[in-house]
Amino acid sequence: MDPPRGGAGGGAGRGAGRGGGRGFVQHRPLTPWKVFYAGANFRHERPQKGRYRSFDQVGVEVLGSDDADLDVEVIALAWRFFAALGLRQVRLVLNTLGEHEDRRRYTEAVRAHLEAHSGGLSEAAIETLARNPLRVLDSKRAEDAAVVACAPTIAEFLSAGASEHFGRVKHGLDVLGIPYVIDERLVRGLDYYRRTTFEFVAPALDAAQNAVGGGGRFDGLAEAMGGKPTDGIGFALGVDRILLAADAEGAFPAPTFAMDAYVVDLTGGDAARDITHELRAAGLSADRRFGGGSMKAQMKAADRSGAEYAVIVGPDELVAGEVTLRRLRHHSDRAGGSAQERVRATDWSIASSRRRAIRLLPSKPPLRAGGPSGTDQEQGIS
Repeated sequence: MDPPRGGAGGGAGRGAGRGGGRGFVQHRPLTPWKVFYAGANFRHERPQKGRYRSFDQVGVEVLGSDDADLDVEVIALAWRFFAALGLRQVRLVLNTLGEHEDRRRYTEAVRAHLEAHSGGLSEAAIETLARNPLRVLDSKRAEDAAVVACAPTIAEFLSAGASEHFGRVKHGLDVLGIPYVIDERLVRGLDYYRRTTFEFVAPALDAAQNAVGGGGRFDGLAEAMGGKPTDGIGFALGVDRILLAADAEGAFPAPTFAMDAYVVDLTGGDAARDITHELRAAGLSADRRFGGGSMKAQMKAADRSGAEYAVIVGPDELVAGEVTLRRLRHHSDRAGGSAQERVRATDWSIASSRRRAIRLLPSKPPLRAGGPSGTDQEQGIS
């Protein structure tokens, strides 16, 4: 299935639905049809800050149901995704575009308002008005702010059915503990978008375009693409913007790496080459210093490496067929064992002493089963 094209800024998800809609019309699967996608998208217009000519999106789409609880399920999935990444400042912005007739009457009212106040609009907004009046409401330009602020709102045109559907969505989000903000200026310019529309914004981004994802109902899409009338909802999340937001929040701390062993060779380098290879072959992380150096210099390098142990080979060890294991890190929770031990080897491939070294070196802690502790809300975005 082709990914949707033309989403906003690696983030706002205005292209959500096209890829799934195309696949649905072509293959006519059983409903409800739930799919996800991930892929590259390409932008024609000049990129702004936080936008790229080529960007990646991930998203989900569900076709075949108009149930408001499905809207809640899709929004909650995206919410948990942001929470799992550790993003705490993301906000959910919510609105409804009503039914098809509601949207049509609203669009005409917006058009009439903007045309009556066109003298207060920028040239870019006037050009957009000729193509799609609702898109003018998206304008972030200062010269358009006054006219946009006093434009009609969709709430004035909602039918009883659309109001009931939106009320059910809000109730579901309240029950799940997912906070949201109603923004009656949040619209989708494409005609196939109806009823629920939403956006995720990241205040941590300093760009004017701070949406990291968004979507809504595209109940008119399948019909517009030549298929039977089919309800659908989905979202697209912009990977590039999400990474920028994660950096801004410090959500991804620098990874820590604990090396198992650092080989200190005072005998010319052959032993370091062979022992490092054997340790790595045994599944241990190991490193060494190249170019030789004094005992002091090599031990300093071993300490800087963060290794748990230094594996030391000096002239005495070489003659005796041994290595010295010196513990470089002391842990209060690791009982027993001396700070330094000599281990006998049969040869410098340490085929037999390797097993002894593995026993002496600290074992890696097992991975814990399950995910992070706490509920989704405890781990969620505040």
